[in-house]
Amino acid sequence: MKKENDAKNLKFKVNEIFKSVQGESSYAGLNCAFVRLSGCNLRCSYCDTQYAYKYGRYLTAGEIIEKVDRLGAHIVELTGGEPLFQKDARLLIDALADYVEGRSALRPNAIAPRLLIETSGSLSIKGINPKAVIIMDIKTPSSGCAGMMEPENLKYIRPVDEIKFVIGDRDDYEYCKKIILDNSLTERCGVLLSAVYGRIKPEKIIGWMLKDCIDARFQLQMHKYVWPADKKGV
Repeated sequence: MKKENDAKNLKFKVNEIFKSVQGESSYAGLNCAFVRLSGCNLRCSYCDTQYAYKYGRYLTAGEIIEKVDRLGAHIVELTGGEPLFQKDARLLIDALADYVEGRSALRPNAIAPRLLIETSGSLSIKGINPKAVIIMDIKTPSSGCAGMMEPENLKYIRPVDEIKFVIGDRDDYEYCKKIILDNSLTERCGVLLSAVYGRIKPEKIIGWMLKDCIDARFQLQMHKYVWPADKKGV
């Protein structure tokens, strides 16, 4: 009990906590409580959350869970920035995983609540709480950060997890296609392809996928079509 209480008293720099619909992944369209941590070890060319690089307020894990609980969302996502960049982030994941598991017990006949961890793939996912679903964004060349990916992460991907590629041009597509085929990713986990918003037409990527018979899910960033593309959470 003491260990659990200590974990809930640890402080984390939080940029924002808000409720919306999940805009990406196979969970798109479900209501979701987003916990966006501040700080990131990457500087992607197309980053749409630069405001999370530095700014935030310090909250304990217990305070974070209290705010999430008041939102009453079906899905909880820990995102950033890069959520694994902060010290003791794995303890926050453990606390959130226990919270989500408790909600599952209260809703036995509903679709099971989930904890999603949206990470860049540049930091190790080894040993992350198995109750969490990893949504790993493998950076493509146009991001400027492809060389910073942690290749060992592909060993730890499970069938419940998902890998995302954000594509800005044909070189990005060929890059992600090679990774998908060389590692048999579509046989091992969910694979998501999406377009850099405003840089490439989605139909181009879809055409390449259909021609190459890539068995992956194409996705749009739903939230950028429902609301203004630069709208923040609250």
